[in-house]
Amino acid sequence: MLKSRPDRYGAIAVSIHWLSAVLILALLGSGFRAANAMDAATKAGLLRFHIPMAIVVLLLTALRIVWWWRFDRKPAPVPASPRWQERLAGFVHVAFYIFILGMVASGIGMMILSGAAPAIFEAAGATLPDFTAYPPRGPHGFGAFLLVGLLVFHAGAALYHQFVRGDHLLRRMWYGG
Repeated sequence: MLKSRPDRYGAIAVSIHWLSAVLILALLGSGFRAANAMDAATKAGLLRFHIPMAIVVLLLTALRIVWWWRFDRKPAPVPASPRWQERLAGFVHVAFYIFILGMVASGIGMMILSGAAPAIFEAAGATLPDFTAYPPRGPHGFGAFLLVGLLVFHAGAALYHQFVRGDHLLRRMWYGG
């Protein structure tokens, strides 16, 4: 089933969710490694992976927003969940969209302002700029740490529902009937 039902997410939403999750983890890993890389060749190699994956995550996020806005409806709230939990869950999901879009925007800003694209993608031996000299670097780095916190909170809440409350929340976000 492609679309969501009142009790579970559909295959499109599930696919976007898990693909985005894996790619965001890969982006965080490659981004932190690139930020700490001392060798320019290593940093450029990590960024050659990081930047295209960020574009894919941007496209998936745009697809997710359009999917929810135009084509599908989210399942009903988890039975017996307090209203404050439902509101907090909604806030967390909106925060994900904001952080993801902000991270992409600050990344694009760094690329444009620094002129680093040729050093990353084209010119062998070209010198990478010092990204810390460009204003979008601060929000990009800080946003990465905030995104990690949001991911930990989101995963913790899902695991709480799955194992403490026992309401099998994870089953709603997986394939099957």
